[in-house]
Amino acid sequence: MNIALYQCPPLPLDIGANLLRLEQQAHEASQQKADLLVCPEMFLTGYNIGAEAARKLAQPSDGFAAARVAEIAKTHGIAIAYGYPELGASGRIYNAVQLIGSSGQRLANYRKTHLFGELDTSMFTAGEDDFPVVELNGWRLGLLICYDVEFPENTRRLALAGAELILVPTANMTPYDFVCDITVRARAFENQCYLAYANYCGNEGNIQYCGQSSLCAPDGSRPALAAQDEVLIVGRLDRKLMESSRALNTYFQDRRPGLYTDLVKP
Repeated sequence: MNIALYQCPPLPLDIGANLLRLEQQAHEASQQKADLLVCPEMFLTGYNIGAEAARKLAQPSDGFAAARVAEIAKTHGIAIAYGYPELGASGRIYNAVQLIGSSGQRLANYRKTHLFGELDTSMFTAGEDDFPVVELNGWRLGLLICYDVEFPENTRRLALAGAELILVPTANMTPYDFVCDITVRARAFENQCYLAYANYCGNEGNIQYCGQSSLCAPDGSRPALAAQDEVLIVGRLDRKLMESSRALNTYFQDRRPGLYTDLVKP
């Protein structure tokens, strides 16, 4: 399966413009034989937009924006993962990512569980214990968002649930370049899975984004890697590579869960 990652500057507060460039990138990604397009965190609205705008622009998971993304996916025959502010049934606002299949079907929705500082907590409610793992083109996929991947428990629980690819829409900023360069590669290696990390580049208010979006492989390599400019990159998942890496690095067989019980105590 081929994975496309769209690294771009945010277009704050303009859902229509973001849907337009999503269609453009879906077309380009499909021309490059990609099966899945992954966009950054809060792609539909921009990330650093404040609580009032987040509430005003929030969409239910089956809202008009989701319907439009489904049309785009179906038209171009490509699955799409995109970040957006979700309006929950309770009226709460969540930082969410939705995965829509190439036939336009909604496959999974995930709400960010680990909120980053005042920027996140001022806009969103943290998601609860709901970490879906779904199948796409014969691969098992899990979802996280940005800061979530910096907690190793999140990727490990998805890997133990069978995830072979973890999608991470993100809005990572300086001075946290280490995460783009090292952390995401380590998460893929220690969990013997692929990890797709789609970041912003450029500025948004007082934030300077890191770029460096990547597709990380189980052996620590990066089949696709961006620099710091707007770009669409495409990498391929290799099942034989994953199987050979798992045979060499037997982390799952060698784990001793009984020694780790203290790690989950409050």
